[in-house]
Amino acid sequence: MTSPLHIDHAALDGRPLDLLVRGIAQLCTVHEPELDAQGPRRREGLGALGLAEDAAMAVREGRIVATGREAELVKALAAGAPVTAATRTVEACGRAVIPGFVDPHTHAVFGRWRQDEYERRVRGETYQAIAAAGGGINASVRDLRERGEDELYELATARLREMMAWGTTTVEIKSGYGLSLDDEAKMLRAARRAARTAGLDAVLTCLAAHEVPPEYRGRRAEYVRQVIDVILPRVAAEGLADRCDVFCEPTVFDLADSEAILRRAAELGLQLTVHADELEAFGGAALAARLGAASADHLIRIDGPGRAALAASRTVAVLLPGTVFTLGLRQYAPARDMVADGCAVALASDFNPGSCPILAMPLVMSIACSQMRLSPAEALVGATLNAAWALDRQAVAGSLAPGKRADFVILDGADFRLVPYRAAHNPVAGVFVGGQEIILNPA
Repeated sequence: MTSPLHIDHAALDGRPLDLLVRGIAQLCTVHEPELDAQGPRRREGLGALGLAEDAAMAVREGRIVATGREAELVKALAAGAPVTAATRTVEACGRAVIPGFVDPHTHAVFGRWRQDEYERRVRGETYQAIAAAGGGINASVRDLRERGEDELYELATARLREMMAWGTTTVEIKSGYGLSLDDEAKMLRAARRAARTAGLDAVLTCLAAHEVPPEYRGRRAEYVRQVIDVILPRVAAEGLADRCDVFCEPTVFDLADSEAILRRAAELGLQLTVHADELEAFGGAALAARLGAASADHLIRIDGPGRAALAASRTVAVLLPGTVFTLGLRQYAPARDMVADGCAVALASDFNPGSCPILAMPLVMSIACSQMRLSPAEALVGATLNAAWALDRQAVAGSLAPGKRADFVILDGADFRLVPYRAAHNPVAGVFVGGQEIILNPA
C-alpha cells in the first residue's frame, strides 16, 4: 500500500512547525488507518508499511502533524502549520525513515554477564543442565542481590543508551532477578531511573514469578503465595510496575500457579503478559488469551490450539528469535504458521545476560527474516507497531501517524530492507524521541 498525505487537522491552528524532516527517499509510516482501526496487524496487514516516497514529516510539540510526499505536504500546511525561520529543518538526504523500534521484552537490569555459561553451551551442555548446576536465572539472582540500586541503575543506563544507538525508542524492562520483595522493588526502581536518564519510554514489568528462589526450593506453593500476597500488592501500591509476567512452564510455574498470580495482578490493576510455550506446548498461550493478556512471549513450542487461541484474541504473539539463535537451538517459533492462522505477531530482543545478550532490534529483524521467514516488511511492523500493541503503547508509539509521538529513526540507506539484509550492521543515522534528536551519526 502507498500512503497518501496524512494530516492531523486539529493541529492546523496557524502556529509554525517545530521540525520538518525533508528529503526522505522512503518514509515507512507503518500507518494504514483502515487496518489500524481493527487492532494489531494480522495476515497481509502485517506487511503494510504506509510507504511514501520523496517524502517529508512535520512535527510540533513532540507530535507528528503530517506525513506524505514533500511537495504536497508543505503546500497543504502552508497556512495552518507553516514552515518559518523558527522551524528546524532536518535533511534526510535521500535516506529512509522508519518508526523508532519498540522492544517489548527485555531483562535489561542485571549485574554481571554470563559468558561462562555461553561457553558451556557451545561445548554441548543444555540450558536446563546449566540451571540445575546453579547457573541460569538463579546465578543472576545471587549476583543481583549483592548489588545496590545505584550500581544497577548505572549498568542499566549504559545498556539502554546502547539500545537507543540501534534505534530503540520504547522498551519494556522486566524485574525477575531479585525474587524477593526488596530486590524486585530495587530492580524496578533502577529500571525507571535508567529509562528516564537514557530518554526512552519504558514499560516496567514485575516478573517476580521468573523462578522459585533458592530459599523456597521445594516450596513452590509458598513462594506463589509470597508473590500474590506480598510482592505484587507492594509493586502495585507503589506504582513500581505497569505489568505482571509469569514464566509459565511445568518445571517453573504451572498453569494453576500462573493463573492465580495473573488474576491477582489484574485485580491490582496491572496489565498481563506471559512467558508461554517456550520449552513445551503447555497451554501458556491459551491461558494468556483467555485472561486477556497483552502478549504471550517466546512460543517456540506453541501448537495449533495455542495459535488458534491467540488468533481469536487481542493478545499479541511476541517472538524472540535472538534467544533461539544464542542458545544454538534448531527450532524457532513457527512464525509463518502463526501469521497464516491470523495471530498478531511482534518481535522483541529478550535482551538478558543468560540466553540472549542481543539488544539490537535490527539484528533481531535479520534473524526473524532468515530463520523464521518473515518478510522484511513483516519484520518491521513486528518490531514497531505490533510491538507497541504488545505493550499497550499503540496510541503513542509504533507508527508515524499524525498525533503520535515523533519517535523515528533516520536510516543510513534509502531502503528499509537494508536493515535486516545487512545483519550486524548498525543502520542508524539518527534517532529522535518526541521530535528531539538523541543520536545523530551522519553517513
